[in-house]
This record gives sequence, C-alpha cells and structure tokens, in this order.
Amino acid sequence: MTIKNQAKKQLIHDYRQHATDTGSSEVQIAVITNRISYLTEHFRHHPKDHHSRRGLLFMVSRRRKLLDYLRRGQEDKYQDIIRKLGIRK
Repeated sequence: MTIKNQAKKQLIHDYRQHATDTGSSEVQIAVITNRISYLTEHFRHHPKDHHSRRGLLFMVSRRRKLLDYLRRGQEDKYQDIIRKLGIRK
C-alpha cells in the first residue's frame, strides 16, 4: 500500500522550497523515506515478501543517490534533511 494522498501532500508542504515545488531533492527524499519506513514495518509482519523487498532496495538506492547529489552541491541542505528525517549518517 502506498502512502495516503493527504500524508504525501503534508510531506511535500513540509519540505518544499517554494509554493509550487513538488519535485526538489528534499521533497523526493522525504517521500521516499516515508515509503521506506512503511515497507520496513510491513516486513516485520511479512518476512517472506521478497518481491516488495526488491522494491525496497531500489528505493533505498534511489534515496542514497539523491542524498549524495544533495551533499555534493549543498552541504547545509544535506545536513538539514538528514537531521529532520532522522536518517543516520
């Protein structure tokens, strides 16, 4: 199950850079992190769901690439998003 539309809108509102921003790196990282959290909880109840686990690995990889991009260009925004989302690094 994907995240609810209202929850996704709230994430976009919290992490956007301007009023019409829906695709910046910060927004994408926040949405992917929310989906990763949901799937991690899903696997506690369904440990043999290997198809969804593959999707989780792709999401983690995509988030890592976005975080690396952000760290290369804007270190302060990188540190801020890591702190806000509680991602260790």
